[in-house]
Amino acid sequence: MKPETIAVHGGYEIDPTTKSVAVPIYQTVAYAFDSAAHGAALFDLETEGYRYTRIANPTTDVLERRVAQLEGGVEALSASSGQAALFYAVLALVESGRNIVSVPQLYGTTHTFFAHILPGFGVQVRLAASDRAEDLAALIDADTRALFCESVGNPAGNVCDLEAMAAAAHAAGVPLIVDNTVPTPILLRPIDYGADIVLHSLTKFLGGHGTTLGGIVIDAGSFPWERYGERYALLTRPDPSYHGLVYTDRYGRAAYAGRCRSVYQRTMGAVLSPLSAFLLLQGIETVALRVERHVANARRVAEFLRDDRRVASVSYAGFPDSPYYGLVQKYLAGRACSLLTFAIRGGFEAGTRFYDALRLFKRLVNLGDAKSLACHPASTTHRQMSVEEQRLAGVGPETMRLSIGIEHIDDILADLDQALAAAVTG
Repeated sequence: MKPETIAVHGGYEIDPTTKSVAVPIYQTVAYAFDSAAHGAALFDLETEGYRYTRIANPTTDVLERRVAQLEGGVEALSASSGQAALFYAVLALVESGRNIVSVPQLYGTTHTFFAHILPGFGVQVRLAASDRAEDLAALIDADTRALFCESVGNPAGNVCDLEAMAAAAHAAGVPLIVDNTVPTPILLRPIDYGADIVLHSLTKFLGGHGTTLGGIVIDAGSFPWERYGERYALLTRPDPSYHGLVYTDRYGRAAYAGRCRSVYQRTMGAVLSPLSAFLLLQGIETVALRVERHVANARRVAEFLRDDRRVASVSYAGFPDSPYYGLVQKYLAGRACSLLTFAIRGGFEAGTRFYDALRLFKRLVNLGDAKSLACHPASTTHRQMSVEEQRLAGVGPETMRLSIGIEHIDDILADLDQALAAAVTG
């Protein structure tokens, strides 16, 4: 099925008992066992089934199957937020004393996790000088366990060369992890270009309405864990917490997702609720339509800002003079994403006046909503970073980030125009 069809039907068959067309909300904590032997088999992972919603639930299962199909993966695991998904994704691979290598253009909380939280676990995160594959490759050593990037950076709007990054990762025998929140699988499927693990904050474009937190980890099922058995002993050697279970033996191609669920979801419990899964499924049904409008509106906004004398600069990967224009053609079929940044003439003070004058745009830190949103990253999402770290992430004191919604373009442009008028005089 094509992505537009998967978004509506993927992962769900008509409920055999009730014939429900809509995905039922299984609002239950636990599930009955047929017998003591049945319960034991479930807990030993010897048979398929449900035992406790912290580990799996029929409603969240549909969401996981649907997103896995959209991304072209073999299995997925949902979590209570995008940050929880990132936490599971990294710790399922990395032990104390090891490291991961990342691009510097990161969402602010991801940077905090990498720079300040993981070192407390004994895990080093090496931030490359740029998002070029050769700069990441230069930091890989025998203790590296993964490469990480955002396919389209938030808020920088940079587009990563996924094929080159995957080649660099695989040449060193490590997987490529890609946060694909901004483009969504409607614009880009990283697995098609060599990515091994894909993440989403479901809170953003896939949910699409600013109502529901959620995250997800998708396993491509393509990385040869057993080839590098000692390096990935967490997956290829017996796990004493599960009576010596070996994940690559038990789960095959889905070994990584199986470990994420069996170890981290089970013990840490940052679980997506069934009701949240249901609400996110409603958003996913219309994601293809929304992304089409998001993209079209964003181009009009970028052109408007570029041509306005009150605007000092616009960072939009869809313009031919952008360093990422070629990658937009290669990976996004020419459809630059609806996240863009710009700077107003007059610097920080003018930017503050612009921000305060917005009427239609909502002033907040979310993105990917049906509504148009505005954010000042340096004072919000990236506030904990140093000035140099902000610069590498694509954030300046004057930078404004816009997430363009699906309203009528005339109303969006009118709001920007009146806010610029309030910000810049003369």
